[in-house]
Amino acid sequence: MDLTAYFDAYARDHSPYKGGAWCYEDGCIYRGLECLHRATGEDRWLAHLVRLVRAQVGPGGELSGFDPSAYNIDNILSGRALLYLDQVEGDPVWLAAADRLADQLATHPRTQSGVYWHKLRYPWQVWLDGIYMGAPFQIGYGLRTGHGALVDDALRQVETALDMTRVPETGLYAHAMDEARKQPWADPETGHSRAHWARALGWLAMALVDIAELVGQARFAPLRPATEALLDRIAALRMPGGLWLQVIDRPDLAGNYPESSASAMVVYALSKAVRLGLWQGDAEGMRAALEAQAMDAEAARMVEICEVAGLGLFEGRMRDGSADYYLTEARVADDAKGVGPMMMAAAEGLLAEMPAQKRAVAGE
Repeated sequence: MDLTAYFDAYARDHSPYKGGAWCYEDGCIYRGLECLHRATGEDRWLAHLVRLVRAQVGPGGELSGFDPSAYNIDNILSGRALLYLDQVEGDPVWLAAADRLADQLATHPRTQSGVYWHKLRYPWQVWLDGIYMGAPFQIGYGLRTGHGALVDDALRQVETALDMTRVPETGLYAHAMDEARKQPWADPETGHSRAHWARALGWLAMALVDIAELVGQARFAPLRPATEALLDRIAALRMPGGLWLQVIDRPDLAGNYPESSASAMVVYALSKAVRLGLWQGDAEGMRAALEAQAMDAEAARMVEICEVAGLGLFEGRMRDGSADYYLTEARVADDAKGVGPMMMAAAEGLLAEMPAQKRAVAGE
């Protein structure tokens, strides 16, 4: 299957995920297009990115449908596209829009341990998803604007969040942790959610390798041991078919299935980790297996994507965080949360084929 043609058509036909409101789902596609542009230098990827993002940004940097008072950390992710466009285009509107996201983070509520709440309606809760949504943007913004304290704060938050969510018995991290230990899904002693959802770990793995690239080896050193251990553990959980399971460490669970969005995230993270010297393994073989298993070549679509999963009460339903719960969520095709990371994984494959000097410049 020609992934380049698939990505090009997907970006051409992409409609805003939430009717035009600024959201993380669109941000997954933005990030994928950024990675493809970095890897290839081809104008089409930048043109797609500019067209899609500009439709959501007003002339003064206003963000369509963005409500900072919701304190939703998910909404920060798309800001990485603003920083990239500021870098390659220089239009002041992009940094003006990024300023609005930084303003939210300046007053975003935190746990007692200093980590951002996942959302205002999820008090005292740290989710792995949120590490990816917030920390790389805050670091990138701090580097771009010369606010080193923002970089230091983000790195401290990530280190603390890893301590809060680590599950020693499995060598993995809980999808979420309730510091107040009041949520029905939270273990009353640890505050952890109960099962290991693959996409949550995918968000975390992507966050760690992206942060490593942003800050460099010296500043990343405190996070390196945990990152390497996590990548090794996740790599060991890969199924013989080449993908990772929806409940990543439960091959014994009836109805468990290979989930493609998490698999794309993990392959991206492992591929990038090879490039950064954080992991040694057959990333090329993993990318080939991912394409073969996650893509329906005949229908030209990406399949077996978990549409959404979360914790707590949502639309009248209690998401209890059990392994069985994660198997009840709908599976869809061509969802942004899968296609975006698939773009990222493909871009890492392209970078791996480049001469080292050119690769270093493209991967900045």
